Amino acid sequence: MNKLSKSSLWTKDFIIILLVAFFIALNFYILMTTLAVYVVEQFGASQSEAGLAAGIFIIASLFSRLLTGRYIEVIGRRKLLYAGLLLFLIATLLYFPANSLGLLLAVRFIHGVAFGIATTTAATAAMDLIPDERKGEGTSYFSLSPTAATALGPFIGLFILQRADFKMIFAACTLFSAISLVIILFSKIPEANLTEEQRRALKRGFGIQDFFEKKAFSISIMMVIMGIAYSGIVSFLNSYAIQIQLQDAAGFFFIVYAIFLFISRPFTGRLLDLKGDNFVIYPSILLFSLSLLLLSYAYNGFILLLAGALVALGFGTLMSCSQAIAIKKSPKLRVGLATSTFFICMDGGMGIGPYLTGIIVQLVDFRGTYLTLAIVVLLSVILYYYVHGKQ
Repeated sequence: MNKLSKSSLWTKDFIIILLVAFFIALNFYILMTTLAVYVVEQFGASQSEAGLAAGIFIIASLFSRLLTGRYIEVIGRRKLLYAGLLLFLIATLLYFPANSLGLLLAVRFIHGVAFGIATTTAATAAMDLIPDERKGEGTSYFSLSPTAATALGPFIGLFILQRADFKMIFAACTLFSAISLVIILFSKIPEANLTEEQRRALKRGFGIQDFFEKKAFSISIMMVIMGIAYSGIVSFLNSYAIQIQLQDAAGFFFIVYAIFLFISRPFTGRLLDLKGDNFVIYPSILLFSLSLLLLSYAYNGFILLLAGALVALGFGTLMSCSQAIAIKKSPKLRVGLATSTFFICMDGGMGIGPYLTGIIVQLVDFRGTYLTLAIVVLLSVILYYYVHGKQ
């Protein structure tokens, strides 16, 4: 029996944390799909104000990820995860009495803080539960939780919106938040095994190295570029599809993306463990670049959906495998910092991406934008070689 078969991945604790991550993400995507409509209809807000309701959540989550990564091992993973999930539930309940745009924005900020705490801590605990020799495979499985929520969340949100009012959406999100808080009580959260000297050292510093893990930063910086490129798809695909008259095919784009992600994730993660980082990352960069190239030349539905499949094999693989690499490179006692470093970089790219790609769209239209992004992603092969590949 080889070492891989001896190491247990599917433990009770890992499955529970995976489910918690799923319900958190489900809450997030249900609200992201429906909240803009709610803000406009309920408060007569403009589209920019509706966008602010989405943006303030991301800003708050980035801020809380920064602090969570810094203090997770000092406070303790179990305490911080419980606190994050409790605050997440409270924030969800606060949507009911929020009767003005100002109050709603405050709720969104609190919700974003709770989201950053809960997701960073849950991911840190999950990474610690995955055996070192199965880190790529385990990370791939764990990251399928938000992937499933990406497909189910918008569907549930629109399904409820067509048959009930917004209070029912808030009720559904409250239910999912409560489930995540209850089931986590049945799991054992692994804590970092720190000496008193290490614990004191974590409490002392306020330099940049105390908020970011430098060994994880090199591979994480890749995800800023990938996040910008992917945000160009998420933000402008519908507008692009309307322009080229492929709206019907665009409606299935993310379904195809999710299907191919579910099919490929277990295999790509295992390849990372067995064949090494470069064996997986270089082809993934090329496939992501090719998917953007296909988008720029999409003249029929088949090409558009083929691009969706390649986005899954490219960006989807890069996201999970880069996270696994970031964790593997970092010291055990700084897994929390490594996790927050990775997500800050990826979320940062996703956050500034719509603005940057929007500028490109104004200059060269949609086709030119996707062609530009394809070139940028392809050139990132050079960046990967210097930050990690040559090692």
